[in-house]
Order: sequence, then structure tokens, then C-alpha cells
Amino acid sequence: MRIQTFIFGVVQTNCYVISNEITGEAIIIDPADNPDSIKNIVEQQNLKPVAILLTHGHFDHMMAAPELAAFYNISIYVSEAEKELVKDPKMNAAFLIRSDFSLTADNYFHHNELLSFIGKNIRAIHTPGHTVGSTCFYFEDESILISGDTLFYESLGRTDLPTGNSADILNSIKENLLCLPEEVVVYPGHGEKTTIGNEKRNNPYLSEANFWD
Repeated sequence: MRIQTFIFGVVQTNCYVISNEITGEAIIIDPADNPDSIKNIVEQQNLKPVAILLTHGHFDHMMAAPELAAFYNISIYVSEAEKELVKDPKMNAAFLIRSDFSLTADNYFHHNELLSFIGKNIRAIHTPGHTVGSTCFYFEDESILISGDTLFYESLGRTDLPTGNSADILNSIKENLLCLPEEVVVYPGHGEKTTIGNEKRNNPYLSEANFWD
């Protein structure tokens, strides 16, 4: 399995193209706002996209999704809990760039659902807090977590946009992410990658004395 990170958009969003190096099948996670660049990457590497997965429904993670889905005739997947958020520019934060961008996904998944693409099993871990339907994608066999805007390198996602909740994001990280093996590599929605172990030891937002109670 190959993971490639591409940074697109006004807030430097990490778009991930994850492919099976044998079959060439690929999934696109959080395609920001540059569909032509993503098409060029796919073409140059002779990849075969099979699905678009969204960690959550903010505009900066999905503006290229409709064009890519139509071009490759593939489906867009997002959490059932994000169904309304992706449709509403006031909720998906597109209003921040004076856009009325709206999206309707093709398929909706739920917490702990096991997705299967490119010959890999991907567990959808619901981590509400950044948004109500924020989800991390866990490739257990590869010890890889795509964390969206829930967990960053020694930081975590903002909670001041619609459906965000500070208590929820801390609880999500504690209950659903820090229980993963420390060697799991975390690929976030913005910034550099990290590991679960590093975040346990060094993330200042997770270091309060009562956090581990």
C-alpha cells in the first residue's frame, strides 16, 4: 500500500491518495479544491480511483470531490452524521470563503463500520468534536490512521465551527484513538504526521492531570 500526501487549498489541506501498488486501485481521501492536479497525479501514475472518502464535511476537505466523482464515475463516502453538514454552506464553513458550496454524498457509513477498498480493510472510527460526524480511517493491518481534523501533531482540531464541541473532541481522542497501539502512524488533515505514542506523551491538550482518569 502506498500513501501519498498532497497539500491543496486556501488552508493547506492534506489530500491523501492511497493505492494498492499491485492492482493500481486507489482511494482519494479529503480532495481539497484542485481536481485537475489530482487528475494529473492519477494519470501520471496510471492509478484507478475506486472511491472518495471524507473524514468530515468542511469545504476545505471536499470541494474537488464532486468533479472527481463524476469524472471517474466513483462514489463519495461520508459519515451519516455529516449528511446535513455537507449540504449546507453555513454549516460546512464554505461561507468563510464566500462560497455556497454544497455536496450530497452517495454513501454514508457509521461508527466502527468496516469499509473495504483497494484490497484493504478500513475501519471508520467516529470521532465527534471537530464536527458532529468527524471520522478517522484506521488501516489496522498497516498501523495507519487518517485522522482528519480530529488529531494533529501535538494538537487537535478547532471546535468553534458549527457542530463542534470541545468536550466531545477530547473524549473522542481519549476513548477511540489513544487506545490504539502507540506505533500507529497518524496522518492528519493539516500539517505533519505523528504517532499515537507521541501524542500520548507530548500533546499539551491531552496532558491535564485528570485526562487519564
